[in-house]
Formats: sequence, structure tokens, C-alpha cells
Amino acid sequence: MSTLDYDYKIDVIVDKIRDLNAKNIILQFPEGLKSDAVSIANDIEGILDDVNVIIDADPCFGACDLADVKVNRHIDLVVHFAHTPLPIKTDCPVLFVEAHSSADIEAPILDAISSFDDNVKTVGLITTTQHIHKLDEMIKIIEEEGYTVKLDNGMGTSKGQVLGCNFTSIKYLDVDVIVYVGSGDFHALGVKLFTQKPVLLADPFIGKSRQIEEFHDKILRIRFARICKAKEAKSFGIIMSSKKGQLRFDLAIKLKQLIKEHGYEAQILNMDYISPELLLPYKLDAFVMTACPRIAIDDSAMYKKPLLTPQELEIVLGLRQWDDYQMDEIIVHDEQT
Repeated sequence: MSTLDYDYKIDVIVDKIRDLNAKNIILQFPEGLKSDAVSIANDIEGILDDVNVIIDADPCFGACDLADVKVNRHIDLVVHFAHTPLPIKTDCPVLFVEAHSSADIEAPILDAISSFDDNVKTVGLITTTQHIHKLDEMIKIIEEEGYTVKLDNGMGTSKGQVLGCNFTSIKYLDVDVIVYVGSGDFHALGVKLFTQKPVLLADPFIGKSRQIEEFHDKILRIRFARICKAKEAKSFGIIMSSKKGQLRFDLAIKLKQLIKEHGYEAQILNMDYISPELLLPYKLDAFVMTACPRIAIDDSAMYKKPLLTPQELEIVLGLRQWDDYQMDEIIVHDEQT
């Protein structure tokens, strides 16, 4: 069996395959776990030699991007790793395996606490799917150091959980500082932008913490430059996703009308996989992203023309002030499925 650092729950997957009498199974991994895909497929096939295990090699951006819509005529089960379910209707059975990490969370949390100033009394705590199973342990570590921990349930997320496109579990907490237990700067950046609180990123994979301020300032400078450039645009392309969990049809229509009301040209572009090369044929001056909010931020340098979030478009059109800058979010409700 696999001895990897994540709990891939091979026994649960095998039981589900047997329950469904499934023959054709597709495994879907986020980018950070794709290096484990072959090992996991081998583990399953080592137990069940009468099934066909297929690895989905396309990019996967989260639970909003399920593989079931691609090959559902042939596939009996989708196994989707490292995310929790969204209220999205699927065309074939989907098993969500959270792939909990075994990384130690104590060292980075204590490192974060060591940088608290004397005024800190209350701590907001958030983490991701990979570490959510250790939430009680995180709370205990912080409380034993003399601090009060506050958590909240989000819209579509569990207590203390944050997604790259959903920060509702943290936005309304009245705390002195926020500790994000996880890796990667994007989640911590969103928390900082929504709350304007001090944010410390406690990274279990390196055992240390770091401030988010420098990254926050860098990103805001880049976004300000993109917004300034977009103010020169006369035409806009509104990118709409065909992925179930990223489809915001009504928003795309609204933005098109809004742009035209302000005297500019606007067209909606429907896409599944979004890349700079696919936008080259379209003679438009700037683009607005209604699909995954992370694309405009994470991939900004890849696009020669300004790629904006809906909130940034509002700044361009004079409907929002720069001081009210916010990250974009996709809050998936049942009626969106």
C-alpha cells in the first residue's frame, strides 16, 4: 500500500468500487498531488485486478471542476482527491477523498505565536481540507499558550475551513490576529484583503510561519497596475466558465450590460480551460474573469492584456473605490447547480 504523506483512503475507495460494482474508475487530483497519482492507481489495481483505473491528467482547480462531465458515458465512478463536496449535481457517482496530510502542525503554529505582540488576545483560526482533521489539535495548541481562539462556519464550508474562492468562514470574526494553517500564499492573501487583520501563515510542510504583508503589498501593486492599464480599454471580453462549479452565467450577463452602459464594447467568451493562448484571436482590449477567481491573480503575468476580477472592473468603471478593494469569491448554492 501507499506510504505517502497523505491519507488517500485506499480501503474506502476499494469498498466504494465494490459497492457500485464499478469497472471504469477515474482518479482526479489537484496539481500538488498529481505526483502521487501513479502510486495510488497501482495501489487500487493491486487489490482489484478487474477494474480499469484511469488518471485524469487535465488540470484540476477544485471541487468546482469535477471530471464526471468529461467522460461520464464510460466512467462508473469518479474519485476526487483533496477537496470537500460542493452542492453540485453530478452525472455519475463521485467519491470525495479529502487526502488529509500527516504533516506536523504544532511547530509552525508555535512559530506563528512567537511573533505575536503583547496586544494579541484573540486568534482567528483557519485551515484547508488537508489539515482540517487536526482542527481540534490546532485550537488546543493556541489555547495552551494563553490565547482565545475564534472560528466560524462559512457558506458552503465547514468551521474553520477556507477555500481559494470562499473566505466566508473568516470575514466576520472579531479577532486581533489570524493564523492560517496551510501552504501557499493565496488563501492567506484573501484573508488579509477581506479582514485587514494581521495574518500569519503557519506552513506544516516547512514547519515554520511567515508574514503575508510583503506578498500582500506586491500583489496589490500588480493589481493596481492592471487596473490602470484597463482604464485605457475600449472593449472587454467577459470570460464565462462552462465548469459547473465556476459557471456564473447571470454575473457574466450583468457585467456585459454594465460595460455597455458605460459606453464600451463587451462580448462574453465561454471557455472550459482558460489560457492566454486561447484569448489571442479575440480583438479585445481587456478581459474580465467570472470563472475561478484565482486565475486573474495567480496567472496575471501570463496575460499580455489586463485580466480583471469583477470587483476590479467596478474600479475601472468608477463604481468602486480602490480603498474598497476586495478579492472575488464564488459562493456555490444549490440553485447554481
